[in-house]
Amino acid sequence: MPPTHRYTGLIDKYRDYLPIHDDTRIISLGEGNTPLIRLNNIPKLLKKDINVYVKYEGLNPTCSFKDRGMTMAITKAVEEGSRAVICASTGNTSASAAAYASRAGITAFVIIPDGKIALGKLAQAMMHGCVVMQIEGNFDAGMSLVKEVADHAPVTIVNSINPYRLQGQKTAAFEIIEELGKAPDYHCLPLGNAGNISAYWMGYSEFNQIGVVNQRPKMCAYQASGSAPFLRGHPVANPETIATAIRIGNPQSWDKAWAAQKESQGWFDEFSDDEILRSQKLLAEKEGIFCEPASAISIAGMMRDVTSGKIPEGSTIVCTLTGHGLKDPDTAIKQSAKPPLKIKAELNDVKAAIERNLKM
Repeated sequence: MPPTHRYTGLIDKYRDYLPIHDDTRIISLGEGNTPLIRLNNIPKLLKKDINVYVKYEGLNPTCSFKDRGMTMAITKAVEEGSRAVICASTGNTSASAAAYASRAGITAFVIIPDGKIALGKLAQAMMHGCVVMQIEGNFDAGMSLVKEVADHAPVTIVNSINPYRLQGQKTAAFEIIEELGKAPDYHCLPLGNAGNISAYWMGYSEFNQIGVVNQRPKMCAYQASGSAPFLRGHPVANPETIATAIRIGNPQSWDKAWAAQKESQGWFDEFSDDEILRSQKLLAEKEGIFCEPASAISIAGMMRDVTSGKIPEGSTIVCTLTGHGLKDPDTAIKQSAKPPLKIKAELNDVKAAIERNLKM
């Protein structure tokens, strides 16, 4: 028998909360509806009575949370008659923009930093047929260019300065509330261009205002130490970090992010690249969840704040994992503790290898 209901994407599901019309042509790849996974083993390591969940956004169509906003941005661009879109990107935005533009039948132009993008993300953008422009500069330089070009060429910007991006991204907060039956006490997430913290806070606030929930979480966002403008209090000219998705020195949603942090009574913090990579590896080895480095900073932040008591026992915590680990396989392979074993194709050799490596 045919299914009685088929999930068709977040715009269809949440159309009553989004700025669209009944006759809007929706550009969707079935994004949203990503799993909220409870962590079992890391809380035991911390020896704390906490409930920790990860919102695994790496299972969106192009393997990052960007798809939530891009479905709205491209849908509205098409509705307004645009034939082309443009974005600056550290990788995930370019992959998402290229995919949704190809779905819509329009052209995508992406500006990326030369040599500063994970190959998994670049491959996605190129395979979707967009026009890739590599510049001698970082994301912030690319963003400045995008703003200039939009004033002189017939293209729509689909970076998070596009207000429809945040409208789409806020739906992740709706999904979390629906699954938990409440808002979490704390929400931990990476902080790069700052659109995501702004969007989550928007979503939690909207459901609070209409009475779906009676509380909102404290928003706790984390930056890489080499790319931490919110911790420095000003833009960082030359941001550097292994976590390429948050290698941004001049966030475009600066004011919105500060407002979310202050209104929620949350906080910002920073982590070294080594701490970020350790968290990525721990999550993969202990929970079976593979995320890209930038995503893992939410786990690092949660663990530090739970250990210190800043997040008290008994709390319900959600950590956003913004992208899948296969976005940056090179970084993952380099830190693997167990390189492939080279053995003879003989039974005794295989048995010996198993015995040496069997977990007790």
